[in-house]
Amino acid sequence: MHETIWIQKEIVLRPRSRGIHLITGELAAGLPEIATIERGLIHILLLHTSAALALNESVEPEVREDLERFLDRLAPDSRSLYTHAYEGPDDMPAHIKSVIIGAQLTLPVSHGAFKLGTWQGVYLCEFRTRGGSRRVLLTLNGITRSERFGD
Repeated sequence: MHETIWIQKEIVLRPRSRGIHLITGELAAGLPEIATIERGLIHILLLHTSAALALNESVEPEVREDLERFLDRLAPDSRSLYTHAYEGPDDMPAHIKSVIIGAQLTLPVSHGAFKLGTWQGVYLCEFRTRGGSRRVLLTLNGITRSERFGD
């Protein structure tokens, strides 16, 4: 018999340096209940305004490096370019990049795991030089697995 469930959990990602980091595994590890879901959706919300979440290439690290370089050219660190520079020259550029990339993702869940394309992974885009640990709210909704799917 299948059961529809809702699970909401806040997890804390380990601190990372500035850059674009693959976090798919860390998200899944923070929500072991995902293994009970046959099919459903997970909503992932980053609870910060100076970092972002994205879905993109999971294998080639050069993609993440190129994205970071592009975003740094788009919104460079500077105290003179921005009015809001209270927390340093990387503060306002981090907010700009966060608005452009976004702070949330909704992904399908299938057979107990994120259902992603062959080369896809979830990124934490850390735009601050010292961003620290980041909090993420995971909201999972789905139908639980059973011995025979389709019951």
